[in-house]
Formats: sequence, structure tokens, C-alpha cells
Amino acid sequence: MTRITEMKTTFTAGEVSRELLGRGDLRAYDNGALTLRNVFINPTGGVRRRFGLGYIDTAPGAGKLIAFEFNTEQTALLLLTDLQIDVYTGGLKVATIPAPWEEAQIPQIAWTQSADTLLLVHPDVPPKKLTRGSGGTWTLSDWSFFTDNNVVHQPYYKFADSEVTLTPSATTGSISLTASASIFEAGHENTRLRVGGKEVLITDFDSPTVVTADVIEDLTGTDATIDWQEQAFSPVRGYPVTVAFHQDRLVIGGSRDLPNRLWFSKSGDLFNFDLGTGLEDEAIEFAILSDQVNAIRGVFSSRHLQVFTSGAEWMVTGDPLTPSAVQIRRQTRTGSVIDRYIPPLNVDGATLYVARNKSEIHEFIYTDLEQAYTSTDLALLSRHIIIDPVDQDYDQRNRLLFVVRADGKFATLTVFRAESVSAWTQHETDGNVKSVSVVGDEVYMLIERAGDYLIELFDPNLHLDSALAGEAGSPTTVWSGLDHLEGRTVSVKADGAVLADHTVTGGAVTLAEPASAVEIGLPFTHIVEPLPPNEIGAVGAGRKLRLVRGIFRVNNTAALRLDTGQGLKDITLRQFGEDEILDEPAPLVSGDIKIRALGWQKDGTKPLWRIEQSAPLPFELLSVTTELKVND
Repeated sequence: MTRITEMKTTFTAGEVSRELLGRGDLRAYDNGALTLRNVFINPTGGVRRRFGLGYIDTAPGAGKLIAFEFNTEQTALLLLTDLQIDVYTGGLKVATIPAPWEEAQIPQIAWTQSADTLLLVHPDVPPKKLTRGSGGTWTLSDWSFFTDNNVVHQPYYKFADSEVTLTPSATTGSISLTASASIFEAGHENTRLRVGGKEVLITDFDSPTVVTADVIEDLTGTDATIDWQEQAFSPVRGYPVTVAFHQDRLVIGGSRDLPNRLWFSKSGDLFNFDLGTGLEDEAIEFAILSDQVNAIRGVFSSRHLQVFTSGAEWMVTGDPLTPSAVQIRRQTRTGSVIDRYIPPLNVDGATLYVARNKSEIHEFIYTDLEQAYTSTDLALLSRHIIIDPVDQDYDQRNRLLFVVRADGKFATLTVFRAESVSAWTQHETDGNVKSVSVVGDEVYMLIERAGDYLIELFDPNLHLDSALAGEAGSPTTVWSGLDHLEGRTVSVKADGAVLADHTVTGGAVTLAEPASAVEIGLPFTHIVEPLPPNEIGAVGAGRKLRLVRGIFRVNNTAALRLDTGQGLKDITLRQFGEDEILDEPAPLVSGDIKIRALGWQKDGTKPLWRIEQSAPLPFELLSVTTELKVND
């Protein structure tokens, strides 16, 4: 018989698809795992039990979380729900603001921020801006385009056929405008037109061909003219789809009725879209025209302005951007999600976005060699984890991309481009995750649990979900404040020891023995399961093998539940080997845990060991060394 020693020192390929079971030639096979559940992958290669989720507040319903950072030290969390915005700072609700978006419209809201102003757009709702005043007051108001002598410098466009004319009844005062085709609707009231470059305001809808208007600027004549336009954003034509700031300009990407058009404000004058005579600082406007549909889904300011459409990814260049120098070039043909807005994110100089097929997360990055952008699927080897993403955000401190799925589960990608680390793991909680937002260094989630919507915060000091932790000056048996878990079975850790499950009654649990410190919440299970031994090499395909011994190097670990072929067993870390269920506080252990195993294995598609642990205690695995015997 042949004895083989294998060392697994890194999990930096993450959980890979079972389709790789026959691909031992790939580096991802040696660095990946078959199952990684509820663990974070360290950029250095080890895995640890994911952080618990601390309870913050109960939300009024389904919605979306958005970060608001108004300086380097002050941040806020915004919760958008049906017809309102709740503002949280320091985990406390500080304001509730009426809002125009119904629950069904929230997934399509896009936003961008500059200083203390957050701009929010939706294709069916007038664009809004949320501002925080110096006294901490919050105001939601309509956009105000630059106005000079009652002339509004907003985008205009002729939606009708080019040959359609307008005939004014007079050049001043209240006039009638008669169109040569049926182009008007009742919603055109209070909409502005430009006729021969002069502005009028529609005051009454008379018929599909006739409206009454007030003249803002004296018209040049009463002859029929094809030289007319209407304001680009209105109840009839819809509103902006997405928005960004780039090179001191406000960029609007698409609208409901002009999905492939880009507007750039005047340089340094963010709400002035006057095209003027094409001087270098004046506004810019153009459409994306190509051989495919290009409905704009996102605009992102990076080295260049990046435009993400339903069918391709584009680069807008110009240094600086001017009407004469601006250029747009298609880079790749992946396409972005069309039924909701999922913000593109900057991660280590690359822009990450969700592909239109909803099964890929792409990295959009500029290469100096090609002088162009490339788009790479980061989930190619873990495609089973990326299923219908609905939200994403990036935690810079822990180098984790959080991706929320439509089924209520979520995934994390540990990404460290300088070290070629790109590792996916999948996570589950007792409920359905709806949204994620990173505010400063804090990661918040909106989660539906038993019909309630809860705001929760990832906390490295917690090991349960929807949890509360507390301390008492003197030991006590009754711990309250758990109304959000009423009637639920919860796990309890008291003074460091894991107790039997309790049921929340009257918003509280009663312990059998008094405790000075507790953590109470919903349990979750972490799983680490390696890929089967690589059959390329000494192991060989189709040969029987068995695990003789495993050396599990752990760090700051209090619990290890391990299966080496004879079922899961709790390993008492004090003695490195005795089987004993932990029922008292356990010390944190760092070092090698040596486990001997028995039993031959014939199936080469099954792993040799499995870690599965529900106890709310710290766990971190750095490496695994296995000694195998192979039947010759």
C-alpha cells in the first residue's frame, strides 16, 4: 500500500462547482473546496465562521438599504420602504421622511451622492434629492434645473417624427399651439416646449393636436415649424434611469422613453443642461447607437465614464470631457440586469457588475496593453452560487463582496486582486435576505424573518443571527428585549457557555441559572468540506483509499465538530482528541488538532472529512494536512 501526505494550505479558490470533480489539473482544484457554508475566506487563505448578525430595528416592510456618507466620520443608513425613508445613525432611527416611491418601484431606484446630497432617480417618478442640513435635518425635494429669467435649462428632445410641425397662434401671451399630428396628452400640462429655440409652458390640454401655452420667450413668428422640442423628462415621457458625477458634471444615463441617451451637465454647474453653442464647458448630449439595443442600466465614474447597458459595456473618453472631444466606444458585449438597479462597484481598481443573464458577476477593468476594457466572469468556477442576484455591496475592510440572491440566501466573494484571490462562499440564515449596504466599515442587511422585516448588522463579536448581547451588573435569569423573536426557538450563550435552546416568551427568555453576560439569537451552521483527493498523481483514479490521520491547524477556535467517515463528533480541543460535547466555557485554541481515522473509501467523488458546526463559538481553520493510504 502507498502512503501519501497531502497539505491543503489555502481555500483561496472558494467553493467550486461539482463540475470540477474531474479537473484535478486546475489550480482551483487544489485551492478550492466542495462546500463552504457560512464561512468567510481570509485573503491569507484560511476560513472562519462568518460574523453573526446583531438586531438593529424592525422595518415597516420590504425595501432597500442605501449608504449615506456625508463626511469621513459621519455616516447614515437609509431604508427605503413603501412611501417613506427611514434614516439611521449609530444604529438608531433619527428621521422618517415621506417619499414618492411605492414598494414595487423600489428595485428600480438608482442613486449617486456628492457631499451632503444624495440624488435618487426612477424612470416613472420625478427625480429627487435628499439633503442633510447643518442641524441634522433631512429634506427630500425635487430636482431644480438651473433657471434664468424663467427659462429652465433642462434637457429637451423632439419625440415626434421629424416632419411634425407646430403652428403658434401668436408670438406672445397665452397662445394655442396646433400640431400636424396627434402628439399631445393630458399629462403634457405644465410641460415646457421650445419652439424655434424659444420657451413656452403648456397650461391646458385641448386635444391630441392642440394645447394652450404661455409664452416665456417671445416667439419669432406664427408660421408652422419643425424646429421644436419638449422637455426630455416629464410625466408623459418618463424620468432618468440612472445618474452619476463625472469630471465635475452631472451625468444622466437614459430615461424611460429615451433609454439609450446620455446627458452631461455644464461643467461646474450640475443642474444646467444648456447646450449653448458647444463651448468646452457647456452641456453635452448624445445617444448610444449601434447594432443592438443599448438601454442604459448604469453609469459609473472611474478612470473613464463607464456605461453599462442591456447589451454591452461602453467607455466614454475625453480628457477633459468637452462637446468637441467626447467619444464613446463599445468595449465588451455582456449586458447588465434590466429588471432592477444593482449598482456597479469599484473593487481594487476594477468595476464589478451583475450580468444580464443573472448568473455571472463580471470584473470590468482597463488594460494598458490593449488600451481597452475587458470583462471577466468572476463566478466561472462557482456558477452554482450566483443565482439571480438582487443586490450587492463591497466591504473594503474585510475585502468581501456581498451578493444577495432572490431566494433569500447570500454569497460573499473574498477578492484580493494583487494576490490573485477570488473565492466564493455561500451563506444561509433563518429567513430571507432582501438587501445589503455597507456604511463606512459596517455591513447592514434587511432580512425577512417569520413575516417581519428586520435590519441587522454584521458583528465580529457575535456568533448568532438576529442576536442581542447584553451584560448585567449582577447575575440574572431573565433577559428581555427579544420582542422581534417572539415565539421563536433561540440559542443562548451565557457567560461563554452554550446552553440548551430556549423559546422567547413575552419578549424574554428565562435561564435556569443566573448569568452576567449573554448572547441570544438564531443559530446557523457553518460547513467546510474539501474536494476529494486529486486523482492526478499518486492517488490515481478508481483506487480505494482511506484517511489515516488529519492534522487540522486552527486559530482562536473554541469548537470543532468533525466527520472523518464515522459521523460528526465534537472534538474537545483541550485534549486534542477526546470526544466530548461542549457544555461549559471553552478556551480559544490555536495549534494543530491531530485526528486519527478508520475506514476505506471507494467513491472518489466524496471528500475525506467534513466540518459542520452550529455552536455559537469562534472557529478558524488555517490548513489541513492529511495522511492517506492508497490500495495498490
